[in-house]
Amino acid sequence: MQLTEKIRIHPTPEQEEVLWHLSEQCRLLYNFALAERRKEWVLNNLRDSFQVFPWGKTEYKVNYKKQQNDLPAIKEKYPRYSVVYSKVLQMVLRGLDGDYSSFIEQRVNGDKNAHPPGFKGKPYFTTMIYNQSGFKIKDQTISLSHFYNEIPLVFELLRTYSRVYQVTVFQKDGKYYLGIVHEVTEKPYVDNGLYQAIDLGITKTITAINTESKFFEATNPRPDKYWNPKVDELQARRDHCIKGSKHWHRLDRAKNKLTRKCSNQIKDIQHKLTRKMVDNTRANTIIIGDLDVKKMAQSKKTKTKLPVKAKKSLNRSTQNNGYLSQFVRFLTYKAELIGKKVIEIDERKTSKRCYVCGKEHDMPLWKRTMNCDCGNVIDRDRNSSIYIMLRFLSQNAMWTGYQQFVGNLRQTGLMVPKLAPQAYS
Repeated sequence: MQLTEKIRIHPTPEQEEVLWHLSEQCRLLYNFALAERRKEWVLNNLRDSFQVFPWGKTEYKVNYKKQQNDLPAIKEKYPRYSVVYSKVLQMVLRGLDGDYSSFIEQRVNGDKNAHPPGFKGKPYFTTMIYNQSGFKIKDQTISLSHFYNEIPLVFELLRTYSRVYQVTVFQKDGKYYLGIVHEVTEKPYVDNGLYQAIDLGITKTITAINTESKFFEATNPRPDKYWNPKVDELQARRDHCIKGSKHWHRLDRAKNKLTRKCSNQIKDIQHKLTRKMVDNTRANTIIIGDLDVKKMAQSKKTKTKLPVKAKKSLNRSTQNNGYLSQFVRFLTYKAELIGKKVIEIDERKTSKRCYVCGKEHDMPLWKRTMNCDCGNVIDRDRNSSIYIMLRFLSQNAMWTGYQQFVGNLRQTGLMVPKLAPQAYS
């Protein structure tokens, strides 16, 4: 497994000047390549900007391969780019390719709100990626290659690594960091026949049920409810100042500091919760619903198909719930390190369909209890976790595990499903 470790570095003023000069060349190359792609998009309006082959492959005329092949000529014409290690410049183009390919894919899929990547501003530090080469680690020190001047970029590390694949240099809140992608040993996964299904929510971070029909719930502390009013107040005061003034910058720094504290608290809560979950469950397989967090925050539409502004509180509850996708990533890598596995499955309508009879209900988010005609009265999150477990067992044809799970539901006093197992897939 590959993990990324974030390490803060303290460059000298001379080293800081070198880093900013290299970052500036990366920024110029990014903007130059982005301008070329935007020009292609405007001139062709997507009609002739790609070629569709008979086997369905799509290849854009201005793509990463074309811009990478143009890189030697660009460096010859503009020698200032030669001070940056060649692999770093290639990774700048690859990063742009990922950003722009995502924009194209969203537009092709009909998302008219998708916008192309923006140009990078001069005051911001451009991330530099040394992939596979350009760095050397020896005796808990790392040196980065460059050709700007004779000042070496050598920094101390906290420990040694068995194998390093990539080193990223970036800045955040005025501090410099290294992101080191290294290899770690993970235990092999063994299916022990025990499973745990998890439903992610807003009021409760997780609602989990195992094959023994025992529930585990964790409420969300919601630190954002404490920090958001303070951030909003500072932002309102900042917006009434002249942009760029000393007072504007002072309020902006204060706002960013509070936002960073909120983010760090959420991340700390998620790390502790995911560690507790993977350590305290005997199940080697964890099933979790595959949420589309991006769509959860979009504005709703009425029956007349007129756009209606989504409630600010609802969007904040969704996005500030602790970044649900981040929670899944933490849970996944922690589970794999100790020989467990996280499987994501489709969870559409699991909160709306009764797991007993399959009837679909109108369940707005404010309605927390499902009251079905079949007599099933249950919390919507618990219903969803049971439905996720039944769907996983039926999709994988685990009939023995299915019967055991249903039997355990009966012993705990919960209603048992009346539908055939295939109905949940």
